[in-house]
Amino acid sequence: MSRQSGYARLDEDDVRVRPGRGSRPRTRRRPAHSSAVAGFVTSVDRGRYGCMTDDGLVVAMKARELGKGSVVVGDRVALAGDTSGAEGTLARIVRVEPRTSALRRSADDTDPAERIIVANADQMVIVCSLADPAPNLRFVDRCLVAAYDAGLDPLLLLTKADLASPRRVRAFYRPLGLPMLTTRRPLPPRTLSRVRSALTGRISVLIGPSGVGKSTLMNTLVPAADRSVGRVNPVTGQGRHTSSSLVAIPLGDGWLIDTPGLRGFGLGHVSAERVVEAFGDLAEGTAACPSGCDHLSAGCALDEWAREHHAEARLDSLRRLLRSREGTSPD
Repeated sequence: MSRQSGYARLDEDDVRVRPGRGSRPRTRRRPAHSSAVAGFVTSVDRGRYGCMTDDGLVVAMKARELGKGSVVVGDRVALAGDTSGAEGTLARIVRVEPRTSALRRSADDTDPAERIIVANADQMVIVCSLADPAPNLRFVDRCLVAAYDAGLDPLLLLTKADLASPRRVRAFYRPLGLPMLTTRRPLPPRTLSRVRSALTGRISVLIGPSGVGKSTLMNTLVPAADRSVGRVNPVTGQGRHTSSSLVAIPLGDGWLIDTPGLRGFGLGHVSAERVVEAFGDLAEGTAACPSGCDHLSAGCALDEWAREHHAEARLDSLRRLLRSREGTSPD
């Protein structure tokens, strides 16, 4: 009897079909992790995340189920696995809670690709030294644009008032109604109390070039922080990078996030309209501009308004930023 005639006497009940490996329907449902522990990301180092929980510091890695989404300092996360925090243990970040804010930075002004550097902050403390190194007001303006775009309250902290007067810088930003504090060495107890009061109960991110005194301020406010302090290069006038990573340190019932010294702050992800909005002291002048004015071409009402209100320096700063975004002028 041939094999074919033998198969002919079989019906579907005699045939057993083994399901293929890929026959199980896929689902997008993910584990709920209802018993996950809440944490606050305080540091990021080569795929390891320091997370503060109610029971202390836990080191964690990102779960594969989160995909390629980034986890940054300031994120509120859910932790599963070993959350004891014991030496050698490793938990898993299984969920990133919705962010209330995201401070972004691009590589340069012509690159729209953005990178989130801090999450959930509500205040940006822009640290600017009055001398050694000299105040970089262009950098301050960039930080203000980034702060307003991210929805953060800006605070300008002027350091080293024992080396130079703060009057010129304070006068430059007074039209913005920008809150400002000034420090000197040695730091008077009353000034320290004012700084601490401005930071208490908030998640503040410290931004500024190297050498302006961010780490010194951090160590004064939180001695246990032990952040490295560097000196200014006498040749270039720029500070040496001492803090190499972001770190969040508890300050009372708030957090203080120290950042590495930045020499630039790309704003390629911020629209020209948002940049102009950040210069609120020029708003009255822009109201008289023709429709579609780019504030760079002839006929811009800001020219005459700035002369009448002695705001030429502020207008120059705005136009430097706008041209830099177009790649036509370095800032």
